[in-house]
Amino acid sequence: MSTLRLLTAIIIMLTSLSAFAQGTPGEMQARDQWVAARFGGGTVALPISFTLGGAPSTTLLKTWKLERGERKLDRDRTEITVTCTDPASGLSVRCVAVQYRDYPAIEWTPYFKNTGSATTPIIADIQALDAKFERATPGEFVLDHAKGSPAQPSSYEPRSTVLGKKERKLKLATFGGRSSNSTMPYWKLDWDKAGAVFAVGWPGQWAATFESVGDSALRICAGQQQTHFKLEPAEEVRSPLIAVLFWQGDQFRGHNLWRAWMLAHNVPRFDGALPPTQFIACSSHQFNEMLGATEANQKQMIDRYVAERLPIRYWWMDAGWYVNNGTWKNVGTWEVDRKRFPNGLRAITDHGRSKGVKSIVWFEPERVTTDSWIFKNHLEWCFDQDKIPVELRTPPKDPSPPSGYHGSGHLFNFGDPEAWKWMVNHIDRMITEEGIDFYRQDFNMDPLPFWQANDASDRQGITEIRYVTGFLAYWDELRRRHPTMPLDACASGGRRNDIETLRRGLPLLRDDYLFEPVSQQAHTYGISYWIPYHGTGTRFVAAFVPPGESSKGPAAEVVDPYLFRSHMAPSLIACWDVRRENNDYEALRRLTAQFEKVAPAYLGDYYPLTTYSLSKDVWMAWQFDQPEKGEGVVQVFRREGSAYETARFKLHGLKAAANYVVENIDGGSETWTGTELMESGLPVAIVKQSAALVFAYKRVK
Repeated sequence: MSTLRLLTAIIIMLTSLSAFAQGTPGEMQARDQWVAARFGGGTVALPISFTLGGAPSTTLLKTWKLERGERKLDRDRTEITVTCTDPASGLSVRCVAVQYRDYPAIEWTPYFKNTGSATTPIIADIQALDAKFERATPGEFVLDHAKGSPAQPSSYEPRSTVLGKKERKLKLATFGGRSSNSTMPYWKLDWDKAGAVFAVGWPGQWAATFESVGDSALRICAGQQQTHFKLEPAEEVRSPLIAVLFWQGDQFRGHNLWRAWMLAHNVPRFDGALPPTQFIACSSHQFNEMLGATEANQKQMIDRYVAERLPIRYWWMDAGWYVNNGTWKNVGTWEVDRKRFPNGLRAITDHGRSKGVKSIVWFEPERVTTDSWIFKNHLEWCFDQDKIPVELRTPPKDPSPPSGYHGSGHLFNFGDPEAWKWMVNHIDRMITEEGIDFYRQDFNMDPLPFWQANDASDRQGITEIRYVTGFLAYWDELRRRHPTMPLDACASGGRRNDIETLRRGLPLLRDDYLFEPVSQQAHTYGISYWIPYHGTGTRFVAAFVPPGESSKGPAAEVVDPYLFRSHMAPSLIACWDVRRENNDYEALRRLTAQFEKVAPAYLGDYYPLTTYSLSKDVWMAWQFDQPEKGEGVVQVFRREGSAYETARFKLHGLKAAANYVVENIDGGSETWTGTELMESGLPVAIVKQSAALVFAYKRVK
């Protein structure tokens, strides 16, 4: 093939991939029209609102000085900055938007700065999003949203609200200051086979309202839940980031276009590459987190995984490796416990890398307990929980507080420049000295009461803003100093999974409710609409061997594929006691090899093939499709109470005239046309109750 023909073939291939995965002309036009109306020159129609001295911004902005600038950030992004300045008070409101060339997406972040010489009047009720979305004809709007991650079987439960004739208004908000604690900060709006997907980027306390306006419009407001403050001269603050992606098509188009945009522009890249789907391992459940861990037993666990040819990418050392008073919950002394690890963690991380296994290490810098170095030496860096008024303490309606440590401790002040600088330098030193490959950050308390207790009446919301800004800057600085090091975003599981956080870190533990198979199927079903990359833990038997039991132990237990397959996710954590030499390692090798074969499909388009349910008498199934490869995976679960042994599942996204080889990864394959699979469906028979099948399909000529 000539060079010219080769280049032409590559261009055609890239163009076809781009056309499928990205926005259609109609979707791009819808976005462009919306952006022109709100971020164009001339009249001010910014999709935000606030009050200044009690006066609404809709009135004020008409008389303010307007400036607009535009610059190209890179091949796919253009930045638009619209600044409105009040000639009287000097308040400058700057809206920095980013428009995407390859997706019908627009995002913006509002900033408020006092450019005057005197304190501003009170700025209040800031809505980072305040805009109407209209249908061409009268009708209802369908809002898809989801439960957050309160460590329950129903975490990430899909929810849908019809707004229009009957239900006129819906209010959503997170709980306690963690952005996905009770409600996910993502929504899909549908108005007759077209709509938009929204996200709030704010690792703090947000709230949103959706209200019908007449018979054909919906007004959406979203932002930091409480803002009522003045700004001193030269002082500047930011509001939540808002992202909107426009879509047109069937019920799945909006979610899958959103997933594609998340992967293309939001899921963090480390050393220039997207994180791979992966199999990793930890010892938390064998050593009481890390309280019973030593250099010797950590090396032993790594060696056993390697010896049994289980292909772990990382060895995960969780809470408790640091100096503490006998409980991992005692945090704030971020130094390795040299009594248990006389050579530091470096001896373990170096040992792992010598075997081809990198390290993940747990930190929780935001929580400080009384028996810790930070508390004893720098209490001024902390918000004191004892100073929180009774009315601001966490109310009993909290969906599911983690037992024993929810709200326990003081909050490290990431809004304090001195405290921030110390923490950045200290953790940076530990990462370097201990040879840590993957930084994991947890957050096991609700910060909102601390923020509220430290706000003056004319500065409500400021403490939260400073904290959120400092937290994001902390992660940005760690990433700048360690550009190849991934970060893990954890907050008692998945309680802080907003888009700003997930642009920096990966949710390797999507929820703290683990292992029970039905709940894990439901978690994958729900989270996959919004977050394409996520992880969870896996067992292969129903119960763990008690700590200290001999590795020779009782007879090997039967490995349960149903349990393992219920846990499969883009990132999978093996919580296995591999010290037991009589485990069925051949079965484990087979299951992990099967996982690695199909896991890349998890980053494709997502199609639920059944309704969501936690009932034990149903089947659940889904499909992940990689259209550019003509490949995908179908997972089917028959739960323990189901009376049915056969079912058919209509697949999606295939080429009707093409042939597909569908392989049961346990053995056997059949060839079907795309039409047959999409119209008649894939026939599946499962005789055993509580069983799971996995099918990998591939388009053939």
